[in-house]
Amino acid sequence: MKKRFVAILSLSLMGTQFVVSPSLFAADLRTIVQRNRLIVGVKDNVRPLGFRDAQGNLQGFEIEIAQRLAQELIGRSTAIEFQPVNNRDRLSVVTDERVDFAIARVTANSSRARIVAFSEPYYLDGTGIITQNAAIQTQRDLTNQTIAVLNNASTIATLRYQFPQVKLVGVESYTAGKQLIESGKAIAFAADVSILAGWAQEFPEYRVLPFRISTEPLAIVFPKGIESDELRRTVDQILRRWKSEGWLQQRATYWGLP
Repeated sequence: MKKRFVAILSLSLMGTQFVVSPSLFAADLRTIVQRNRLIVGVKDNVRPLGFRDAQGNLQGFEIEIAQRLAQELIGRSTAIEFQPVNNRDRLSVVTDERVDFAIARVTANSSRARIVAFSEPYYLDGTGIITQNAAIQTQRDLTNQTIAVLNNASTIATLRYQFPQVKLVGVESYTAGKQLIESGKAIAFAADVSILAGWAQEFPEYRVLPFRISTEPLAIVFPKGIESDELRRTVDQILRRWKSEGWLQQRATYWGLP
């Protein structure tokens, strides 16, 4: 790859020889197969997409997608190197070619598509609402209620448009939002459905209301450029097959995603 060649060349010009690990670079499909291992950026703290179990092992819907891609592309579900990433680095690990691709709760949108390439969606996420109040069943029940939301979240504009009579209270974290509900200062919390599903699994007294306020596709993130095009097209074909077979929906349901 071009970036790999430049890195090795620059080291040679300094008169020093280094052995550069191939795992530091993203690769095209042929190189991945020759390497016999996928390198994938994932979340390790977002239940139920990617999180660690009691033994510290990665699991979740996105982890399972990555493992099955390794099975499809290389022939072994264990032929994979996971690189946990935080939200800020989900795109940069791809553009810097530190991973082959990322499956890390990334919403595909036009602004991000200017710097990275996206697969077909593997899950339709979007804004949802969670509550522990049994009286809240429909959107109408939210009229004139107070809903907590993360400060500066894109969710705020959506909520104001859909529910002009709802009072929004900004908080700095999901924990603060939960405290606001339990103190009676808010009736519910609004955020991405994928996040709220994990909240409900951890605290069963809460439930995600059965509607989305918006729909946003989660997709696999690839580097832009012809080097990764074959890999992306191959993954797209696999995702389309999984959809037609019902596997993606089956696994999303298994992991508690609405």
